[in-house]
Amino acid sequence: MTVKIVTDSTSDISQKLAAELSITVVPLTVSFGNEHFKDGVSITPEQFFTRLTSQNIYPTTTQPSPGLFLETFEKLCEETDEILVITVSSKLSGTLSSAKNAAAIIHGRCQVEVIDSQRVIMGTGLLAIYAAELAKTGLNLKELSQAIRQKLDDCHPIMYFDTLTYLHKGGRMGKAQSLVGTMLSIKPILKMEDGIICPLSKVRSPRAGMDYLYKFINSYPKIKYLAVEHATSPEDADELVERLGNILPKEQIFRSRIGPVVGTYTGANAVAVTVLEDK
Repeated sequence: MTVKIVTDSTSDISQKLAAELSITVVPLTVSFGNEHFKDGVSITPEQFFTRLTSQNIYPTTTQPSPGLFLETFEKLCEETDEILVITVSSKLSGTLSSAKNAAAIIHGRCQVEVIDSQRVIMGTGLLAIYAAELAKTGLNLKELSQAIRQKLDDCHPIMYFDTLTYLHKGGRMGKAQSLVGTMLSIKPILKMEDGIICPLSKVRSPRAGMDYLYKFINSYPKIKYLAVEHATSPEDADELVERLGNILPKEQIFRSRIGPVVGTYTGANAVAVTVLEDK
């Protein structure tokens, strides 16, 4: 039986792509006060960012419960006896812990391997996509898990932030805390390092930010997959994809939308790119 792939909604894999690749996406929850929404299920990115930018209520986020993961595993166990789960960095969310708790409960009925991507957005998403493609070749769970763990260091997500206000409010600054004093004067470029958010560079304008993202991608000689995603500025992402045409065919570029849970910390106008190296 083919190994089934599971990830969480912070991976920003679209419902369409998830369906095409048979990837199951477990949603986190975003809340505005006492209103609770399943990420990308009961609230769309459009609805979320409209509320985020027009209301004074700051949203909060919650990891999926072990019960939700268990329900997911039980359904998949009807089709397979091996499941690979790739989650958002455990240093940003308790999602990994919930998945592991559910895996322990179902142990004996179905074999579940849980991997900490040490990343977020399409940093997690491209690893899940890669796993889904490898699963089609017939690898078993042990082989697939090993292949993904070996690929972790080849996955590089970075993000342009128009503001650090939301990341600061949400308590997810990590090593980017050093930029707090300059929040009003710069546009930061942030990366993931050892599972936490770290400063990479800073620019003065959105245009300079897009130039930086382009140069970052262009610095990799061999790219297997590339993702470009945006929060509320599709025109910036579109223009970037057009510029990238001389580096990589469009069909190898995954377009995505930053979802409500991740958007809680990015705010509007963020643009992210993720490179999965081909080694």
